[in-house]
Amino acid sequence: MKYLLVLLVIVVAVGIWRNKRRAEVAERKATAPTPAPALKQPQNMVACAHCGLHLPQADAVADSANQYYCSAEHRSLAQQSRP
Repeated sequence: MKYLLVLLVIVVAVGIWRNKRRAEVAERKATAPTPAPALKQPQNMVACAHCGLHLPQADAVADSANQYYCSAEHRSLAQQSRP
């Protein structure tokens, strides 16, 4: 009989603990809404005139002839190979 009473007390304690935990989780979700992720605008892609690598135009290095390169080294190599 006393084991049954101990078991009942444990079950009630676990039930109270779980309800309290659920309330805390629900409160956290209600107070901190997740902001909507900002959609990024697509970027223009260009190919390196020396090696053909595709990269965003904002990251590319351009020359006076408006050709794009993946790095300053490839730009200088392409300029050296021109007559």
